[in-house]
Amino acid sequence: MKLLKLASLRRLKNDEEGVTVVEYGIALAVALGIASAVYQNLGNEIAGTMADAGELMPGDAVNAATVTANAN
Repeated sequence: MKLLKLASLRRLKNDEEGVTVVEYGIALAVALGIASAVYQNLGNEIAGTMADAGELMPGDAVNAATVTANAN
């Protein structure tokens, strides 16, 4: 019985499959964190650009659409 336990412990010591899974999990978490930061920054830049473009447009687009809809 004791020999069986020692043999099992030796196999676990040499088994690297669990370590590989953990390494892939850590790499995936880091990649997702970086991607999330990049997409958030990109979204903020797009929102700012759209707001700037909206400020450059002449007239009030919301009221113009309402007036046009009511005129028909």
